[in-house]
Amino acid sequence: MSNSFDIIVIGGGIAGLTAGREAAKLGRSTLVLTGNTLGGHLLSIESVENWPAQPEGIPGYDLCPIAQEEAADAGAQFEMIEADSLTPEGDRWSVSAGGSKYAAGALILATGTSLKKLGVLGEESYEGRGVSHCASCDAPMLRGKDVVVVGGGDSALQETLALLGPAAKITVVTEGGGLAAQPHFVEQVTSSPKVSIKTGMRVTEILGNEGVTGVKLSDGSELPCASVFVFPGLTAQAGLAEGLATLDSAGAIQADASMRTSARGLFAAGTVRSGSIFRAAASAEEGATAARAAHGYLLDGTWPPAAI
Repeated sequence: MSNSFDIIVIGGGIAGLTAGREAAKLGRSTLVLTGNTLGGHLLSIESVENWPAQPEGIPGYDLCPIAQEEAADAGAQFEMIEADSLTPEGDRWSVSAGGSKYAAGALILATGTSLKKLGVLGEESYEGRGVSHCASCDAPMLRGKDVVVVGGGDSALQETLALLGPAAKITVVTEGGGLAAQPHFVEQVTSSPKVSIKTGMRVTEILGNEGVTGVKLSDGSELPCASVFVFPGLTAQAGLAEGLATLDSAGAIQADASMRTSARGLFAAGTVRSGSIFRAAASAEEGATAARAAHGYLLDGTWPPAAI
């Protein structure tokens, strides 16, 4: 495989996979560096809603392989390695990844987000022994047991819904004064007799022995449980763009409506982008938009003169 491409896409979530497909369909030699996990956070989502032609939703673990296959069929190449650094070299970019160097005329960053950590005692030591980030993976082992979900956004409530069948009781703990998820998620969760909500509350410690046995809350109380699902929020994985493109106060990459960043030839799409609405369909559309904009840039070389 040649190490020189028209467009390199960095990220293996739905934004990156869609960008790779669109760039290849436009006739551009395209490489997608997916990292070690193809699919990103969607892999743990039981039902991706509002996806075209899927009125009942589609599992994320089905959607992402389909998107990869479509991109590969269009001609995109894939490497399951992490990008380490980006370097502008004249009117092209150099990408260091997995001990190799790659070159491209345009880059699309679709590196997504990482889960925030609680930063409390027991979180690291019980990871994989009751501390989890994937209800669809661990729910079968929790039949008839009590669990805690930390967070009040879409991801936390989707995890809660995935646990409704097997779990005996689910307690959702959120620091906010209410649940911040989409209304239909809130309605489904709050209407279940299995679920109780503790707002304005933090988990201050995860308790256990061989595995998780409970959590300590900020009011000093203890809540017995067999597992804790941690979804307090997301942080943009924008480290590759630091010092190259403008980031917002939260560390996400600023980009215009065409997904162009302040760095010439560098585009950003999906949840790594400032202003993302954290919906799979929107991230996919941003990936396609970035690919089309990168194609146009390579055709005429124009770029906005003012920083974004």
